[in-house]
Amino acid sequence: MNTRTLDQIKNDYYGQVGTPERDRIERELEALRIGFKIRSAREKKEMTQAELASRIDKKRTFISKVENDGENITLKTLYDVVERGLGGKLIIEVVV
Repeated sequence: MNTRTLDQIKNDYYGQVGTPERDRIERELEALRIGFKIRSAREKKEMTQAELASRIDKKRTFISKVENDGENITLKTLYDVVERGLGGKLIIEVVV
């Protein structure tokens, strides 16, 4: 059996790291991870989307969009969701 890593598969389908297509895919995946983490934290606190939205003065549909596609969320809104809405702490790391 020929076992391959996820990175090898992504290289084959989307190109090497640093190519435009691969960079686009990696950004989209990171946005999905952000949405998934927000949803997981909300569910862990046994909070509905409507309750979270109310805490940050947004609509429930906005929370749904963030959880399903966190791609266009601003940093300010991300801080609001995590810190004001969920009572957590947002830590952003920059790696170069």
